[in-house]
Formats: sequence, structure tokens, C-alpha cells
Amino acid sequence: MTIRMKNMKHCLFAVLFVCLSASAQVLSLPIAQAEEPAAVDRQPLVVALDGSGQYRSIQEAVDAAKKGDTILIRPGAYPEDVTIHSKENVRLIGAGMDLVTILGRERVGVFHIGKWPYGATNIEISGITVNEHGGHAMGMFNGHGIHFHHARVKGMLFTQQVEDVRIEDCDIGGSETTGIQFANSQAVMRGNFIHDNDHGVSVAGKSTVRLERNVITRSLFEAVIVNDQARAILVGNTFVKNGGGAAFLGTSQNEASGNIVSLNTYGFVVGASSRVLLSYNAMQNSGFNYLRSGTPNQPAPELKPDSDLTVDPRFVDTARDDFRLRADTSLVKIGEFPYLGALPPLSASR
Repeated sequence: MTIRMKNMKHCLFAVLFVCLSASAQVLSLPIAQAEEPAAVDRQPLVVALDGSGQYRSIQEAVDAAKKGDTILIRPGAYPEDVTIHSKENVRLIGAGMDLVTILGRERVGVFHIGKWPYGATNIEISGITVNEHGGHAMGMFNGHGIHFHHARVKGMLFTQQVEDVRIEDCDIGGSETTGIQFANSQAVMRGNFIHDNDHGVSVAGKSTVRLERNVITRSLFEAVIVNDQARAILVGNTFVKNGGGAAFLGTSQNEASGNIVSLNTYGFVVGASSRVLLSYNAMQNSGFNYLRSGTPNQPAPELKPDSDLTVDPRFVDTARDDFRLRADTSLVKIGEFPYLGALPPLSASR
């Protein structure tokens, strides 16, 4: 065999090897896709106590969930504790807060998102009620991107070292301590009804929390307390019928603008080392509207900025917790705000 023929033979083998390798790769593609279907093609995981879904318990569905899955919970009272950890992009959607209740069993805290040292990322939860057990109802730990909305919590909601948390349109109340407590967390609270707690919201550690358009009522002490090195931004909230409006303590850095602070025992308490920028708040309380913290707290009328108002908000019916503003309220078109407080006047809501 000549050298030329040997070279041609080697070239043919090389071309044949390349073709076979490419064919194998093409043939393997459908197999890989079949093993892991795209999240958009997956069917939801259904939980039902009567066995009409794939799972009878929420925890079983959570354990089975993969990235991108949605868990649907059918009506019922579920006697279990639930923990979501080491999960990403999972949605847990109940049939409604009046239809789905998680009762808990043995653990302190019925519903946990994250579990030290394991977190959870991009988790959405709605349409459920979480009962308390051992003084706690819900905990969020070491997670990121948690959206909790249109749900009810009967007891404390506690967060620790979580980021990008959104709590929206929830009913949170009945805690013997604090309704919502933030520790070293970053969160936004919007459109919630927080009621019947010792403190409404506590912001502590190095937390950064924005409260916007929330109603906080019937707290034994303050509606909001900010402590340590935390930062709180309070915009357009209604704090009514509490022990106090808000306390800014420690070395916290704060802003409070466009809020209605009314029918509380007192308004704002400011610590010696804390800072708060006040503007366009409506203040009407049975005691002093502005205090310096101490033992006891001392009146501090000098804290009142020119833009703050001392006026009756004219709520619709405080006895029935209807804190909407009447059509004849004066708290419209104040500064940059179309109205002050959490809820629009009747004329604007019709």
C-alpha cells in the first residue's frame, strides 16, 4: 500500500469518527430534554386532604418540588408543620386564606422558610392562613426573594437574615409579643392590616425595612418600634388606636412621611442617638404627639416640622375598624401625597 493510499485511509477514518460523534450528540438531545422538562410544561403539584391530589400533606409536595414548580393547596385544615428550604423558584398557592389553614403540630413556629444553614430563594406564598404554635406562627430564615401575600398569620411572623422580602396585602395579628419582627433583614411591607399585638412591627439589628400603606391598630405598645442600627422608612401608613405611634430608638436612621398617627396614647418617640426625618404626617393623639425617650418620656414639641398637621383625619368608623377617610377629610393633596394614610378617601375609592 502506497503512502498516499495510507493517508487517504486515515482521512476516511477521521471523517467517519467525527460524523458518528456528531450523530450521537444529536440523538442524545431529546433524551436529556425528556428527563428534565421545562418548568413551563410541568403540571402543578396538587395537595388535598381527601386524596384527590397527588399529595395529602403540604410538606410532601414541598419536598418533591423542583425549581420552577407550583404547589396548589385545596381547601382544608392541615395538621402539620411546614418547612421550605434548599428550594428555588417555587410557588405555594392556597385556595384562599379563608379556605386553607395550616394548624401546626409540635414545633415552635408552624411555617418556616429557610432552615439554618440552608436558605430558600425566590419563594412565593399566598392564599393560606398560618396558625401559631408556641408563640410563633411563621419564620423566614437565611433566604432571598420571598414574596408573601394575600395571606393571614395568627401570631408572630419572625425574620432573620433574609433579603428582598415582600409582605403584601396580609392580615397579621393575635401575637402576645410582636406581630412582625425583623432582625438583620431587608424587606418591604405594603397594604397589610396588622392588629392586636403587643408591638405591631419591630425593626432591629441592621435591618432595612420600608412600610407603605399599612394599617396598624390595637397594639398594646407602639405600632412600630425601630432599634439598634436599623433603618425604617414609613410612608403613607395609618397608625391608629395603639399605645403609641412609632418609637425610633438606638442609633436607628429613619424617615416618616405622609402617615396618619391618630387616636393613640402618644405619637412619635425619638431616642437621643436616633435620627428621623419627619414630613407631612397628620398627628392627633390623646397624649403628646412628639416625645424624647427617657424614664419617663419627655414632651418634645420642637420635633414637630412645619409640614406636619394636627387635625382630625375624619375616619369613616373607627369602632368598626373602617379607617378609610370620609369624603370631607382635609387630608388630601398634601405635599406630594394625593391623600395621607393607608386608605383613600371615599370620594377617591368610588
